[in-house]
Amino acid sequence: MSQSKDERLGSEPIPKLMISLAIPSVIAQLINVLYNIVDRMYIGHIAEIGDVALTGVGLTFPIIMLISAFSAFAGAGGAPLASIQLGRGNKEKAEQILGNSVSMLLFFAVVLTAFFMVFKRPLLYMFGASDNTIVYAEQYITIYLVGTIFVQIALGLNMFISSQGQAKIAMLSVLIGAIINIVLDPIFIFLFGMGVRGAALATILSQMVSAIWVLRFLLSSKSAFQIKKKNLKVSMPLLMNIAALGISPFIMQATESAINIVLNSGLQKYGGDLYVGSMTILQSVMQLIVIPIQGFTQGVQPIISYNFGAGQFDRVTKTYKITMAITFAIATIACILTTQFPAVFASIFTNKEELILLVSQVMPIFMAGIWIFGIQMGCQTTFLGLGQAKISLFIALLRKVILLIPLAIILPAVTNNVMGIYYAEPISDIVAATTAFILFMIFRKKILSKESLEKFG
Repeated sequence: MSQSKDERLGSEPIPKLMISLAIPSVIAQLINVLYNIVDRMYIGHIAEIGDVALTGVGLTFPIIMLISAFSAFAGAGGAPLASIQLGRGNKEKAEQILGNSVSMLLFFAVVLTAFFMVFKRPLLYMFGASDNTIVYAEQYITIYLVGTIFVQIALGLNMFISSQGQAKIAMLSVLIGAIINIVLDPIFIFLFGMGVRGAALATILSQMVSAIWVLRFLLSSKSAFQIKKKNLKVSMPLLMNIAALGISPFIMQATESAINIVLNSGLQKYGGDLYVGSMTILQSVMQLIVIPIQGFTQGVQPIISYNFGAGQFDRVTKTYKITMAITFAIATIACILTTQFPAVFASIFTNKEELILLVSQVMPIFMAGIWIFGIQMGCQTTFLGLGQAKISLFIALLRKVILLIPLAIILPAVTNNVMGIYYAEPISDIVAATTAFILFMIFRKKILSKESLEKFG
């Protein structure tokens, strides 16, 4: 059964295959984002302290994003390589890649937990915390860090389930955890009176269940490749290959952490707690847009990788063309909705009129460039699926490190106005996506060649 699942990546009609893989992946990513979104929705409506608590929890985003980034480093770095090896008929090599990725994730879990437990308080102040918000930020992240190992396993290894065409299984691993989180949140936060601590506890218990589900599948015969003890032994050449491809998705997520720090510290400097709170809402809405697009691209990436490995370049071409059309359409619709109805989105997270009014003013600016982001995601996914580490890395660096962070620092300083921080986002989106598309048009034919494929052995 598992053999037929991965073989259909190279034989089933592309549109039908994309639907069967992408829809479960999109659902999985939407559900996954609910882990944090639902927390914020409940926290923002806690009586009397909701807006301050929401701002405090928002300050933990850099740490949460960095933890997720390390799971992507091993998972998104290893999964496409394993999928390419499946396409080449080399199951043993795919299992070696999986085993080394597991070891990498376990190592990351130990180091990250220890580091952030020690330095969480000074880091939170550096991220823009005030004396009013630090208590809620510290309450949330302390409990969340206990579950770091579950986050690493659940997020990192789930990509290996998707990479073999098992999109529904990957979706279920996220769905199970999300349902538990949604059920436990109001119980812990309101019924047990745990507040912010309750939201964090619900999250890590949910991630634990997801991690158990993922491990159970990858250890079973239902998986096209399995976790085996002998493959946990680290191979430096394999680790380097995983790292070379994983560095791009790592930077895409890790720089979210850096961006969050720059944006929040700037907003605190030029505006205050209310403006920091607005960014918590803006980034939550941004996640609701970006995560489904990422879910779609992750769903179709195994099609690209497998068929590239099998030398079926015509199927790769058809896949990326459809992918870019769909991601562009989704991002455009999202741009229209968020710029036209900002108050509706703001009211999901808070009932404080002052905060809703501010978000209504800045969201149309902040989201003005999201329409073209779908093109960048389509290009990024194709490069990643084809094992093009260097180009993927550059695109990941361009939008956030080269453009957004400097602009978020320079614009408010030059104008002496907090609004400069909000304008930095659309400028970066448009420039980066345009550049990514130009690079894709230049290099696509060279990459889709037998000479390029031979580099993977």
